[in-house]
Amino acid sequence: MTSFLVNPCLSRYNEHNQSLNCGVSAMKIVLLADLHGNMAATKAMEQELDRIRPDEVYFLGDAIGKGPESDKTCDWVRTHCNHWLAGNWDRGLSKDKENDTFYSRQIGPERFAWLDSLPLEDELTIGGIRFRLVHGRFLDPLYMSFDSDEKLREGFRFKDGRPDADGMICADSHRPFIRPLEGGYALNTGSVGDNLSLPRAHALLLEGEKESGPLHITILSVPYDNRKAAETADLYPDLPLKEAFQKEVLTGIYSR
Repeated sequence: MTSFLVNPCLSRYNEHNQSLNCGVSAMKIVLLADLHGNMAATKAMEQELDRIRPDEVYFLGDAIGKGPESDKTCDWVRTHCNHWLAGNWDRGLSKDKENDTFYSRQIGPERFAWLDSLPLEDELTIGGIRFRLVHGRFLDPLYMSFDSDEKLREGFRFKDGRPDADGMICADSHRPFIRPLEGGYALNTGSVGDNLSLPRAHALLLEGEKESGPLHITILSVPYDNRKAAETADLYPDLPLKEAFQKEVLTGIYSR
């Protein structure tokens, strides 16, 4: 795990709060995204959540698509998270739900209706920092770790008219990052099920009091059985771009 201390002083899980060694009880909040039908990676992340015991789990979009078991990862998100956003694959596949496709058959009308009900942006305040939460696309552009400060600060601006935030937490790029900017932070959860560059399951852990005090930001990097994920795809011969998904989970190399 990679940690970043903003201040060096520093559900089913919520009776297990721990301290940041500053004499106060801190919330533990996990933010994750981009499960993409990969249950091998999702179950590995679930084991890490059982160890951490967060108070809240935020889902920042893309439960479905790419991998072979979108129905299962969608159901996992519904039962293991308590805040949800829609991502570009959630909304994009929903537009095609009336056609007879692999994903429309597997996901089904009820799951699509739930995904369609999810908002595209939200907010979270922890450690006295108010973050805007967004998947990325459709609502925003794709944010990358090497983007300019000006582009990343655009992610602080709500599309629904709320005042600008002090930071942004996004997903979509499938690569986690922590970027201190002038006036705030830009964070990315990485991907649970299809992380690029490093094919492990990724998420963010934020620890701190809500309104003030230290904030501890940790990148969770969880190994999983990549071979099992690739072999599971072979059980679904109609999976679109199956070989691309297998190459991505085995190597972390973008293949679409």
